[in-house]
Amino acid sequence: MRAFRGSPIDRRRHWRTSCQCHPPQRFFGARAFLIDGWRPEEIDGRPADVFDPRPAEAGAGVVLFLHDFDAQSLGENAVFTAELARRKLRVVCPIADRCWWTTAPCPDFDPTISPLQFVRDAVVPFVGRRWNIGPPRIALLGIGMGGQGVLQLTYRWPRDFPIVAAIAPAVDFHNWYGYGLSLDQMFASKEAARQQTATLHIHPMNWPKHQWLCCDPTDEYWFEGTERLGSKLASIGIPFERDLVSTAGGHSWSYFERMAAPSLEFVTKSLSAEPVL
Repeated sequence: MRAFRGSPIDRRRHWRTSCQCHPPQRFFGARAFLIDGWRPEEIDGRPADVFDPRPAEAGAGVVLFLHDFDAQSLGENAVFTAELARRKLRVVCPIADRCWWTTAPCPDFDPTISPLQFVRDAVVPFVGRRWNIGPPRIALLGIGMGGQGVLQLTYRWPRDFPIVAAIAPAVDFHNWYGYGLSLDQMFASKEAARQQTATLHIHPMNWPKHQWLCCDPTDEYWFEGTERLGSKLASIGIPFERDLVSTAGGHSWSYFERMAAPSLEFVTKSLSAEPVL
């Protein structure tokens, strides 16, 4: 999605319009093209894309990727796939449409089970059955909506998910309440949505050991929230890494691809620092 200039209200209207113009087509059985090395799977009846390089890196963990509002999997992206293959990283990408990846049930996903409950109760066990790997060797990676989703996971359950890389995370998603998105059905008010943002779930004494954040400074949707999150982490004294300087087209796949190598390099190094159980 290209960067858009205008007032905050104009930006929100543009986000809503652009998302409605490009609905994700992610129903299981009607799959988008997957690059070689990926295969479609089903996790508790829901679609997912899985990357299983052969041979995988000995002792390596698994990357759990949460997608953005466009529901695009890494299995559709040649740049990320090349970086994953070079590092011999296994990956699972659950597909959940416009779910926002929170602990609140979302009508675009399921009326009773929240997206993050599904990740913990279904995706994590799938990884264990498939590769005999579980927390804490499941590294989290996400973009946009999924970027804030992986932050939700790591801040709520830092011992299970000590490794996180968030690209252009939609930290302040509550600002989009009231614009006809599924957030309006998930929360009773903008304040109720704000109370569930990742920033408010940082624990000063219990935090993930490996954090990496990035956002294009021309990303008019999510830069301010990402910058604010970094400032809070720094003020508390929680160690993390960030890149809020690199730019490549705002909130767009041009930028996401630009950050593929550094994000996955961080993930690889962090996995090597975690003990193999």
